[in-house]
Amino acid sequence: MAQAAVAKSQLSRERIRAAWIFLVPMLAILALVAGWPLAKTIYFSFTDASLNNLSDAQFIGIRNYIEYVDYGGGEGEYYGLLAEPGWWRSVWNTIWFSVTSVLFETFFGMIIALMLNAEFKGRGFVRAAVLVPWAIPTIVSAKMWAWMMHDQFGILNDMLMRIGAISEPVAWTATPDTAMIAVLIVDIWKTTPFMALLILAGMQMLPGDIYEAAKIDGVHPVKVFFKITLPLIRPAVMVAIIFRALDALRVFDLIYVLTPNSEQTRTMSVWAQENLFQFIGPGRFALGSAASTMLFLIIALITILYLKLGRVNLEGSGR
Repeated sequence: MAQAAVAKSQLSRERIRAAWIFLVPMLAILALVAGWPLAKTIYFSFTDASLNNLSDAQFIGIRNYIEYVDYGGGEGEYYGLLAEPGWWRSVWNTIWFSVTSVLFETFFGMIIALMLNAEFKGRGFVRAAVLVPWAIPTIVSAKMWAWMMHDQFGILNDMLMRIGAISEPVAWTATPDTAMIAVLIVDIWKTTPFMALLILAGMQMLPGDIYEAAKIDGVHPVKVFFKITLPLIRPAVMVAIIFRALDALRVFDLIYVLTPNSEQTRTMSVWAQENLFQFIGPGRFALGSAASTMLFLIIALITILYLKLGRVNLEGSGR
């Protein structure tokens, strides 16, 4: 008995050692391509760095986050991140975009997953076709939809005018009232297949005998969904939601291409990029670094909370 315990302990140590041998190269590369730039960004957020003067940046503490900074001459005046109205507008835009897009993508993804999970002729072809929007690069999708939403040549305005939904062309991406709606339409169209794919993967793991028993008992399909399917796929749905939410919080390329320089759609990532590379002036690079650091902290906090809550749920279900 003791020999078996010793052999088991030795095997466990060998597995851990082998795992570290495989992990160390990946961790080294990750530290080089992600950790070092992140550390430099965090450092610059505590300095007065400008894009054309990074080497002479001076440490100024947390002034970029909370204080009004004046470098003299008028051009170097700006508010600290947490006192900047434009930053808080971008925070609200990001939250609104993330919540709305994830909500609709989860709803439509669930419907598509239920359809693809059913048995019908040509199901493989339909599954492949559904993934096409997700496979298209975001830049291509944004440009394609920009033409479709063009106020003079766009097919969307033409279709809506033909059915009488609108009386005149609408500049979807340029009008303040419709800019965010346009971004949401494109994002929901592109990312819903991703949600459907993850939810469908969860449905494929469900045992078929449960549904056979429900069918024999004459349980209504709607009741089967809410009482059997939804509770069983909840872990897969939550994974899909957290993955999509983290991606939505850092959205940049879609908004940057579809609605450039729009205050109504400017997100935290876009706001940070503009201060890092577009607004050339004393301390603007440092302010953009502070915004990037804040965005990283928000995403990291959400990830940690999700992992903690997921661990608690797993431990609770295990007992």
